[in-house]
Amino acid sequence: MGRFVEAAGRDQVSFMPARLEDYVAPDNPVRVIDAFVDELDLAQLGFARVQPALTGRPGYAPGTMLKLYMYGYLHQLTSSRKLEREAGRNIELMWLIGKLAPDFKTIADVRHDNTSAIQTACQRFVSVCRALGLVAGGVVAIDGSRLRAMNTHEKNYTKGKLARRKARVEESIAYYLAELDKADSA
Repeated sequence: MGRFVEAAGRDQVSFMPARLEDYVAPDNPVRVIDAFVDELDLAQLGFARVQPALTGRPGYAPGTMLKLYMYGYLHQLTSSRKLEREAGRNIELMWLIGKLAPDFKTIADVRHDNTSAIQTACQRFVSVCRALGLVAGGVVAIDGSRLRAMNTHEKNYTKGKLARRKARVEESIAYYLAELDKADSA
């Protein structure tokens, strides 16, 4: 068939890696989410149903659902239906939550029951990422020097601007949770 690169047949058996671990690079950000959530005390943060019920159908672990929400926050997935879709097709997310695929109603209910705990966990996650240098957040201040430079209002920071920027991050987390609420109610 000429000089084109040929696609593999859809019915062809392939020898792709059988483990999800082989698809997620060692420096992938989902590994940071996984390690962070595994170290949290979810009961102390205020998550509901940290201890599983002895009767009824088993539910999803709050840590697993928190990993799903943190992944959604980092990738700007603003509805439970989008999170449900990604859980079924995104290899990184499959690795992160162990191939579980909760439906959108379950995702929305967990968020509804644990809104403040999820918000607190996201704030801690941003703080930890800053402390580890994974998120740029350096502070440079020069006082009493004359420098010839482009110093626009957007590129210089005072304590007040830094406080407002931190408040914006917290508002961003709250906005993300509110967008999930809107999308679920629509």
